[in-house]
Amino acid sequence: MSTRPSPTLVTSPRSPSTASRRARTRWPLADALPQRVDIPGFGVQAPVVARGLDARGALDPPPYDQPGVVGWYAGGVAPGAPGTALLVGHVDTDTRPAVFYKVSAMRPGQTIRVIRADAKVAEFTVESVQVLTRDRFDAHQAYGPRQSGRAELRLVTCGGSFDRATRSYTANVVVSAYLTGTGL
Repeated sequence: MSTRPSPTLVTSPRSPSTASRRARTRWPLADALPQRVDIPGFGVQAPVVARGLDARGALDPPPYDQPGVVGWYAGGVAPGAPGTALLVGHVDTDTRPAVFYKVSAMRPGQTIRVIRADAKVAEFTVESVQVLTRDRFDAHQAYGPRQSGRAELRLVTCGGSFDRATRSYTANVVVSAYLTGTGL
């Protein structure tokens, strides 16, 4: 899987109104390392490992032989803290689906939970799901904050069609969510 940020917007379902988003948005939390990602609607419970950027400057996913693990961009924001946290995972392997196989089917209003090292759970609500082609990428559009001052989350995986010649996908799926709850 290549998660090199180089796409352009193909689809973007409507998101909730600004007024309804504000009513549900929670104040950001302090920094704490992410430990696990749960996506209740899809049965995902995956450990999180710190990752960086690869040699090309793209988000570096977990090792390919760990398809059930999610990578967190450790050079950025912790999930739940102010700003945009980035989580990356594989969509599949040569033989089976991987951790983010179903994220392209997510819809606005669904829940993503991040269990943190401070024993708090940061609960995010999906705002939009975008399929971004790789030929014209706008990093701010994909990863930038939708609203200043809030805690946001992006789930990133491969999408589009698989090009057998290059052994890569033609797009990325970017799920945008914002903090709406916290718990212990």
